[in-house]
Amino acid sequence: MTKIHIVLYEPEIPQNTGNIMRTCMAANCVLHLIKPYGFVLDEKHLRRAGMDYRKEIEIHEYENWDDFISKNEGEMFFVTRYGKRPPSEFDLAVSCENQYLIFGKESTGIPKEILRNHLERCMRLPMIANARSLNLSNCVAIVTYETLRQRDYPGLSRHEEIKGEDWLIQL
Repeated sequence: MTKIHIVLYEPEIPQNTGNIMRTCMAANCVLHLIKPYGFVLDEKHLRRAGMDYRKEIEIHEYENWDDFISKNEGEMFFVTRYGKRPPSEFDLAVSCENQYLIFGKESTGIPKEILRNHLERCMRLPMIANARSLNLSNCVAIVTYETLRQRDYPGLSRHEEIKGEDWLIQL
């Protein structure tokens, strides 16, 4: 099965990264973190947002963009406010072995030098003209679930497992 890889380029806010860890766990995605970070990657800083999910997800760390590129191959898509097409216009149900959804740091996004080489793979979440961007963890969740929707949610449960599928109708 094709794995979805979530890539955070130089994340700056620990709460966002923690929330993204939770999304990766729930969606069965691999998380890639490209340094430098704007925080210390430890349990104390990520505990609340990431809950206990940090131990349940696969995380890879890289010293910089070149380190990431040298160790990973697959389909790469870049989420940026400068993209010209929404995620729904991309075929995210591609059948390559690995698919990478790349997100930039909260303050400045993905550098122009990186985006320039991948213009056909840049996507934008539509929003009103005077909105600069959405929260990073929200963007990751939206694009991840659009990708999963296009794939018909492989390996994910369609009903409540913890309390039971019939919890709402129980007295």
